[in-house]
Amino acid sequence: MSGPRPGGVTLVAVLAWISGFFQILTGILILLGGAAGGATLAWVAILIGAITIIVSLGLFRGNNAARVVVAIVFVLNLVSAIITMFASPSQLWSALIAAVLAIIGLVLLFSQRANEFFRG
Repeated sequence: MSGPRPGGVTLVAVLAWISGFFQILTGILILLGGAAGGATLAWVAILIGAITIIVSLGLFRGNNAARVVVAIVFVLNLVSAIITMFASPSQLWSALIAAVLAIIGLVLLFSQRANEFFRG
């Protein structure tokens, strides 16, 4: 890790951590709600949330593998948004927002300052 963490990397890491927290919380609430057949969904949400938090901690520490994982997720989100724009025109605005957020995330993770931070 070279120098202080760029603000954009911090922003992506914080948002990932918050997302992971809410995924875990959702899983717990599903388990507590006792919905029929919801236990599998709940455990999947908890697992994904835990992985998301671990990856976010990697971003905070400048772990390049964590950056690659997040970048792959952003690219998949972008592809999904583009498909949604054509497959479901009624979802155009939400798909556009998802696409823009994915692009912003990629730009923040691969800016010159971010590259220097993850290179070190």
